[in-house]
Amino acid sequence: MLATILAAIEGTLGIGACIGAALAAIGAGLGIGKIGSSAMEAIARQPESAGDIRSNMIVIAALVEGVALFAVIVCVLSLFL
Repeated sequence: MLATILAAIEGTLGIGACIGAALAAIGAGLGIGKIGSSAMEAIARQPESAGDIRSNMIVIAALVEGVALFAVIVCVLSLFL
């Protein structure tokens, strides 16, 4: 009985970890897409500041990607530990 319950909990943890990793990846994709579209709008409005906007966009996109990577790693660790 106890082994069956533990097996069911392990399966549920695996599904939860996969859903968490998927949500982190989807959120990062949406966030980076929003950053890119906002940067392109800003460059279209003020072309003379394109360099500053582009560099800020790259830094912010890297930070979002880093947070998503940490989220996926936490999900994978929760799957195996």
